Amino acid sequence: MSNDRYIHARTCVYSVHYHIVWCVKYRRKVLTPEIEKSLQMILKDVGKENGFSVDLCEMGEADHVHCFVSAPPKLSITFIVKHLKGTSGIRLFREYPQLRNYLWKGQLWNGSYFVETIGSTSEENVRRYIEHQNNVQR
Repeated sequence: MSNDRYIHARTCVYSVHYHIVWCVKYRRKVLTPEIEKSLQMILKDVGKENGFSVDLCEMGEADHVHCFVSAPPKLSITFIVKHLKGTSGIRLFREYPQLRNYLWKGQLWNGSYFVETIGSTSEENVRRYIEHQNNVQR
């Protein structure tokens, strides 16, 4: 088992990763290659500014975003998503005012999102490990 996939903080060692997906409001196909490139930079900056990292970010069908995020356990997923969506929406509207022609009321993103945790060990292996703790000889 390699130690380089774990982050050593002052009070804990962790490996917390999320796959986060969210859509453009009304599923409008507005994420052009130029906007996509800008959005990728914005999202990475938002992560740095708020104590997490956006390790990978890609757009799908010009109307939704997939991000692979690493974060310390003290940050909630709602905090992370709020900053990714909120800040990126504001910055993209500022950089590309023409987006307002397709999205009124100042909202770039749909209000909901999908998130799943990503681990280096499968759920089945963790369950088996925990279940067998009583069988370990002391």
